[in-house]
Amino acid sequence: MSKLVGTAGVSVLGDKSLEFYRDPVAFCEQRIEKHGTRIFQSRLLNKPTSFVCSVEGMKELLCEKSSVFLKDPTDVMHNMYGDNIVTANGEEACLLRLSLTNLFTGKCLSSGSDLINSVSERCLKDLSATGEPVSVYPLFKRLGTELVLGLFLNVNPDETPELFQDITALCTLHWHGIISTPVRVKVPLWSSGFCTALEAKDKLMDIIKDKLECQRQGFVGYLRDLPLPDASCASQHLLLFISALIPKALASLLTSFTLVLSGAGKKEIRNRARADPDYLYYVLLEVQRLWPPFIGGRRIANHDTTLGGFHIPKGYAAMYISHAIHRDPEVFHQPEDFLPERWSGRNAGQEHLLCSLGNGPRNCIGVQLNNVFLKKDICVSGSVWVPAPAL
Repeated sequence: MSKLVGTAGVSVLGDKSLEFYRDPVAFCEQRIEKHGTRIFQSRLLNKPTSFVCSVEGMKELLCEKSSVFLKDPTDVMHNMYGDNIVTANGEEACLLRLSLTNLFTGKCLSSGSDLINSVSERCLKDLSATGEPVSVYPLFKRLGTELVLGLFLNVNPDETPELFQDITALCTLHWHGIISTPVRVKVPLWSSGFCTALEAKDKLMDIIKDKLECQRQGFVGYLRDLPLPDASCASQHLLLFISALIPKALASLLTSFTLVLSGAGKKEIRNRARADPDYLYYVLLEVQRLWPPFIGGRRIANHDTTLGGFHIPKGYAAMYISHAIHRDPEVFHQPEDFLPERWSGRNAGQEHLLCSLGNGPRNCIGVQLNNVFLKKDICVSGSVWVPAPAL
């Protein structure tokens, strides 16, 4: 057992949060080069933190020792979203996962196919026909917003435009709480971003509770019938499902996909993806590998343990960095290159080594839904013309 390389510094003065969040890629690359290892320590959010940038370290953290490294109950996600499957630990998290997983598979997933098709076609049908440059990220984000509000709350922008706009604006304000200093201050004519986000959360919860009381069909109806631990659980999870997290992740992946396949030099890749659904899948995997939509995730060690042979004291945080893990040269040769064919060659069958949406027993329960969104939107947008996959 070795001591973690790097230094956690002293409280407050040694904190590197500003440097990390300003440029997490450079932060990790500099320290990997300096220390010669892909697991190192620093201080993040004023807590000693081990940064995990290797595939083996990620597997150990998220899979083999998922019961050792727990979600932080003081994390800002808990303030913004309350008790839910993302913030829970232990048996509570397992029971929630068992209850909620069915909402994103099988019959429940298939029931949303018509909505996914209609929203995708309405938002993207003219994208490939335009002769002018298009800023695709806002377009894809709008698409993601329509999908989650339609699927999870049965809110249609054509039928209830004011409600749709209100929820969209509130979700944006709510999201700002994730990236704001967690200080709740309100004085005449001014409120802190965190305070404004919490007020937006309260308004969203009012809308959600009204939907839960009135709706009997669709996703809300399925959610109402689940064996959840208390009356507030359904509303807390709907808040999570309609938040800006999903539209931002979807927009990020679709934008990366569009950019990497655009231009005359990518015609061969586009043609191959059009003709071969398997190759299209490899392209999507490579997009997720190179440009994951989230930085990663954070856990807290509940007792002394190890990661990659390094000693991790109880109370230390562990932060896995998706961008760096997906570029681990021990697993992904030529890690900086866009090579979809790696997934039918050296890395065939290794999709489970990606962590863009988490990994292990606590990975995102909406992975299958995300894949349906991506494949359908890509088919409709005209980026590659392939038959729409079965849902």
